[in-house]
Amino acid sequence: MGTTRLEAFSDGVIAVIITIMVLEMKVPHGEGIDTLVPVIPVFLSYILSFVYLGIYWNNHHHMLHACRKVTGSMLWANLHLLFWLSLIPFATGWMGENHFAAVPSALYGVVLLMAAVAYWILQQLIIASQGADSILKKAVGGDWKGKLSPILYAVAIPAAFWWQWVSLSLYVFVALLWLIPDRRIESTLRNAELRNPGDVD
Repeated sequence: MGTTRLEAFSDGVIAVIITIMVLEMKVPHGEGIDTLVPVIPVFLSYILSFVYLGIYWNNHHHMLHACRKVTGSMLWANLHLLFWLSLIPFATGWMGENHFAAVPSALYGVVLLMAAVAYWILQQLIIASQGADSILKKAVGGDWKGKLSPILYAVAIPAAFWWQWVSLSLYVFVALLWLIPDRRIESTLRNAELRNPGDVD
C-alpha cells in the first residue's frame, strides 16, 4: 500500500483538530479591550497548541515521503498518534480556561509526551519496514531532538505542581526547538533521488 491515503487521512484529522480547537475559543461579551483580558490565557494556549500541531503535520508529511510502503502495524501506529493529537484541544482548553493551573498544565504535558512517544513508535516502524538501508534512518540520524523532547516533557509534568512557569517554559522551549528548520529528511531524499532516479517519490 502506498502512503497517499494515509497521508490524506492524517491531514484531514489534523485539520479537524485545529478547527475544533479554534471553535473552543469563546467570543467575549462586550466591546471594550478589557473584555479580552480574561481570554488571553486561552489565546496563548491556543497559539502554543497550534504551533505543536503544525510541527507534527510538517514532520509527519516529511516522514511519510521517506516511506516506500505502508504496513498494517504502521496504520495502527498512525491512529495511535492521531488519538493523542486529538486530545490536544481538550487539554488546551482546560489549561487556558484555568489560567495554566497545575493539574491542567500537567495533563497538557502528558498529552504532549504520549504524542511524542506515538510519533517515535511510528517512525521506528517505518525504519524497520525499510530494512538496513532505511532512508528515514539515514535522515534522522541520532535524532537528538526526538530523544530530548520526551525527557523535557517528563520534567515539565511534575514541575507544573510546584513551578508552573518552569513547566510552561519547557513546553514553549520544545516547540521552539522543533520550529528551527530541519532539512535532514529533505536532504536525504534529494540525495537518494540523485543516486537512484525514480526510486523515491
